[in-house]
Amino acid sequence: MSNPIEGKRIVLGITGSIAAYKAADLASKLTQAGALVDCILTEAAVKFMQPITFQSVTGRKAYVDADLWGSDGHVVHIALGRAAELLLIAPATASTMAKLAHGIGDNLLAVTALAADCPLMLAPAMDAGMFSHPATAENVRILQERGAIFIGPEPGRLASGLVGKGRFTEPVDILAQVRWHFSRGGVLAGKKVLITAGPTREAIDPVRYLSNASSGKQGYAIAQALQDAGAEVTLVSGPTALTAPVGAYEIPVVSAAEMKTAVMTALPGMDAFISVAAVADFTPAELHPEKWKKTGESAMLALNPTEDILQAVSDWRTIHQPSMKVVGFAAETQDLLENAANKLAQKRLDLVVANDVSGVEKIVFGAAENRVAFLDRDGSVQQFDWMDKYQVGEEIVRYLVQPD
Repeated sequence: MSNPIEGKRIVLGITGSIAAYKAADLASKLTQAGALVDCILTEAAVKFMQPITFQSVTGRKAYVDADLWGSDGHVVHIALGRAAELLLIAPATASTMAKLAHGIGDNLLAVTALAADCPLMLAPAMDAGMFSHPATAENVRILQERGAIFIGPEPGRLASGLVGKGRFTEPVDILAQVRWHFSRGGVLAGKKVLITAGPTREAIDPVRYLSNASSGKQGYAIAQALQDAGAEVTLVSGPTALTAPVGAYEIPVVSAAEMKTAVMTALPGMDAFISVAAVADFTPAELHPEKWKKTGESAMLALNPTEDILQAVSDWRTIHQPSMKVVGFAAETQDLLENAANKLAQKRLDLVVANDVSGVEKIVFGAAENRVAFLDRDGSVQQFDWMDKYQVGEEIVRYLVQPD
């Protein structure tokens, strides 16, 4: 139920681009993620990178054109193509894309592509004007019509010194796309989940606000676990420095009021709602239109309670969609289980995930780990030891797939 790349057979094609050096990093990342990576280098690619580099990072043979004519030459492309669960060509040059579009099998990579019956993913890399050239654009159209998945290219400074669209997408981003691709058949496939994450900011004046220490890491980790399990994820997030998982629909918000509006708008049709965001409990009663100047005297800030988003969702669920599961988080500094149980009952939730954020034992906000307890509406309590925040997400996935 974890990383969907684990054990997948990927053929990684490397073609003749200066970006070929980044393909070694990509091969390494795919391998570290658990994939079985077979690399094929074109003759032009070998001008930039040697096969030994790819063999070193994957632990598997890297193939070149000479292997097509070796003792196993009549079947090597068939074996590679038929075994592959994904054919990823990164970087993909304009020349290679032209061959793929028109079925030209004049090298090992091209004939492997002809033999493969798995999805084709392409990460183009070429210099200014080449990707937008009518011939390349037509080849891209042909390949897309056949179902090819394109990653990039990105705009930016190119090898020639020119600026344009043609930069190779970074390996970490390609890895994320591959991860999303393989996740689509997971245990939550077809399920729609709405999740909130991060803090909210309640404006005092144009430059100051009330907020909290939430980094959003727990919410984003759960969103990634949901994505990996095949769910369609909508992520409503307060301000964070984090990047949403590839494939998730992110709705950025700032204040508690904005978060409530976004949540209630997205709610219909969801199979589950998970409230992880650290929503402000209070908002200033008055927004100062200009910067509030310090006078040297004490100042009073009047606060009003914010609307309870989780309660609003629970109430809406009762009336409109009783089958939807509602999961809340209880971040407490004292009486953890007692306060969490009260929240579970008062808001009529299916599950409360309780965590101690007092920092007495370990810091939770902004950290990589969390220690939680699950309080179920059936009265059961399951307590976990410290674990990675992604693992918390995996436990929530396990909860969601349990029969009612």
